[in-house]
Amino acid sequence: MSDTKTVISYREALYQSMNTALSESPEVVIMGQGVDDHKGTFGSTSNLAEKYGKERVFDIPLSEEGNTGIAIGAALNGLYPIQTHIRNDFSLLAMNQIVNTAAKYKYMYGGHFEVPFLIRMIIGRSWGQGAQHSQSFQSLFAHIPGLVVIMPSSADTVLESYNYAVQKYKGPVISIEHRLLYDYNFNSNYNSNSNSQFKENPFTSRLIREGSDITIVATSIMVIEAQRVSDYLFREFKIDCEIIDLHAISHFNKEMILKSVKKTGKLIVADTSWRAYGVCAEISRIVCETDPSMLKAPVVSLGMQPTPCPTTKKLEDLFYTDDYTFTKKIIELVKGKNHNIPMTERSMNEAYKNFKGPF
Repeated sequence: MSDTKTVISYREALYQSMNTALSESPEVVIMGQGVDDHKGTFGSTSNLAEKYGKERVFDIPLSEEGNTGIAIGAALNGLYPIQTHIRNDFSLLAMNQIVNTAAKYKYMYGGHFEVPFLIRMIIGRSWGQGAQHSQSFQSLFAHIPGLVVIMPSSADTVLESYNYAVQKYKGPVISIEHRLLYDYNFNSNYNSNSNSQFKENPFTSRLIREGSDITIVATSIMVIEAQRVSDYLFREFKIDCEIIDLHAISHFNKEMILKSVKKTGKLIVADTSWRAYGVCAEISRIVCETDPSMLKAPVVSLGMQPTPCPTTKKLEDLFYTDDYTFTKKIIELVKGKNHNIPMTERSMNEAYKNFKGPF
């Protein structure tokens, strides 16, 4: 990678990736609810319809199953569709097309047909959107062979993964974006012409922070929370956390995780969804099936409470993992539950209390 770093927001990275895809690949089309309106999918497709024409960037009706079928047909005929769902929840209406057609087409036709396209899905809390607009379904899709499922946690992982998906990868990719990341600023050193270690295959995990006391495997915005908590713990108590950004939920780097757990002996998995039958369970399975003797203590998992998401703000704050709980679990795992380290209760929810959108 280049040593030159620029500051770029997650939203800007999404916009750059969409603009680059349209400018460099004439076969790319962007389709989705609101992609051509004045808000442009929360700013990630703003003005692209005017720039490239409404035949390439266009709104679609409320018919997810039919629209996904159209996208698959377009992909089979040489176009590269980028389909957006402004809520991850809406993708449930297209599950038949995604699971039974897109994921299996190449296999069922002996490799003679490929279905290259990208589906962007947006997840996460905001201002109380309730049970049907806040869900995080990465595990449902990662369960299906034939799908690549990614959860970019930074501007660079967006730029690396989306450029690769459009330019090189010949299959269906589902990218799950967290709405709270959109306004985060990142120091980016992405350069499409550089020899990045991820240039050949960005659909893999990243070692974000080296440490010796505990391994944190995290997804999406929980990577940001893990960094914030780890910086605090090292600064105040010299607890040294190693952080792995899982990134590719369906194709994560197992060797990286196992090497880290073997070194630290302790593991926390922090995901944006429910713990049962999900990412937390899968990472635990990999470690336990490979060598459970690596663990010096039971695995700890962090995720949403096992209920539908409440709408009221106070209950919503209790529904999601906060950095107080994150910090508490790390200290207990490293120092034991009878530690005498003082803790100040401050929820990560404080950082989001003024969040008003992006709608």
